[in-house]
Amino acid sequence: MMKLTKGIILLVVISMMFFLAGCAKRGVAPVEEVTPPAQPTQEEATMPEAEMPKMEEEVAVEPMLTTSSLEEEMATFEQNMIFFEFDKFSLNPEARKTLAEQASFLNSNPEIKLRIEGYCDERGTLEYNLALGERRAKSAQEYLVFLGINPDRISIISYGEERPMDPNHNEDAWAKNRRAQFDILGK
Repeated sequence: MMKLTKGIILLVVISMMFFLAGCAKRGVAPVEEVTPPAQPTQEEATMPEAEMPKMEEEVAVEPMLTTSSLEEEMATFEQNMIFFEFDKFSLNPEARKTLAEQASFLNSNPEIKLRIEGYCDERGTLEYNLALGERRAKSAQEYLVFLGINPDRISIISYGEERPMDPNHNEDAWAKNRRAQFDILGK
């Protein structure tokens, strides 16, 4: 009887160890500034309520202007970019409007797949900027998914500071380089 009790206790302890090991937290980089798309940003929270954009207004943006061909529409799509504040990856109201326009185009062309590229300015380490560029691309991806775009159609990549739009070393150049842009991969 004593051996049976010890065996059952040992079995329970081993089962609990496997259960707890399976539930252990994995090392994930902390996300500091993720603002869910429906939540107002710090800047929006300080805006008077009359000026604050409503989610319904942001989503119900007029579709992109119709051009004479799909190739021209695709070129226009790829020229649209969103820009970020220094050391931030949260979406401002202008970025959300641009993403709503991009979602409208993607909804009209469900066969198109895209890649969102995240970029940073030259300040910060290479590793930090690659991670920040990824978070910028990811925030754009998450907002497009929130707007109804299938996540299987969207991939992301970070180029960090490696491909500056403006190679100068001043605030104007850095502001242009803190961006996410879109690359159509195909249909």
